[in-house]
Amino acid sequence: MAFLIPPLRDTKPLPASNPGLKAKGVTLWPLLIITLACLYVGVVILLPALSVVAQAFAKGPGVFLQNLGDSDLLAALRLTLFATAIAVPFNTIFGLAAATAIARRRFRGKALLLSLIDLPFSISPVVVGLMLVLLYSPNHGLLGPLVNSLGWKIIFSWPGIVLATILVTFPFMAREVIPLLEEEGWEQEEAARTLGASNWQVFWKVTLPSVRWAALYGLILTTARALGEFGAVSVVSGNIRGETQTLPLFVEDAYKQYHTELAYGAALLLGGVAIVSLLLKILVEQIMEGSRKSIGLDVDTKDS
Repeated sequence: MAFLIPPLRDTKPLPASNPGLKAKGVTLWPLLIITLACLYVGVVILLPALSVVAQAFAKGPGVFLQNLGDSDLLAALRLTLFATAIAVPFNTIFGLAAATAIARRRFRGKALLLSLIDLPFSISPVVVGLMLVLLYSPNHGLLGPLVNSLGWKIIFSWPGIVLATILVTFPFMAREVIPLLEEEGWEQEEAARTLGASNWQVFWKVTLPSVRWAALYGLILTTARALGEFGAVSVVSGNIRGETQTLPLFVEDAYKQYHTELAYGAALLLGGVAIVSLLLKILVEQIMEGSRKSIGLDVDTKDS
């Protein structure tokens, strides 16, 4: 019985892959993504911002400084700061109270309260202004008879501007503090109550210090949003120059009236506020990150 052994065929080795090409492909993709992101940010944000700066100083620094002394611009700035000074403390108190209740209490309607807090994020600010008009309008508002009987003027006056600013800015504080409270737990607060501390003492000496940076972060976001609010305020204010015109409304009105240098000067003023808010936001983020790392190191040291 004979066995046939098949002849061996000449097999050519497969070409070795070039590791250099793979390395280039791996390193080129992140570089391409970073380049596209920088181009996008430059075209969408940086170029318009630089255009505002160039137009504001188109006729020299003297004209720019002269425009900043315009009486209508100063009136709009005062009204904007006034509305912000009322809305920010109000929303700070509400945000801290709501965050503490949601993170530390169990009650019916908790999901509904969270949905109501997020409501200004999901609807247009113009709709918020329209809601206030339908509620407080002296002619056809739901509470119009009550407003007329009390002699109040809410729509087309500063109370309506303050209410609109409060409504569009109240989610920021609560939404920044709630996750931190849920992450930290309530062991320290329970220990303080065990030692005889009252609820008020627990809040001031335990809860508030633990969320101070998150509260400051929410405070910065609330202030920035209040200063730049346009949609809701434009509906309820009436946009009366020198009376019910905030700074964002003044920018639009000055540009429509062909006072371009004045409009760009006011826009640059708003842009400066935005830059300061951004820098403070970055600083607070770094402080919060450092505090979280230090807490993690302390926990690891105790466990070891």
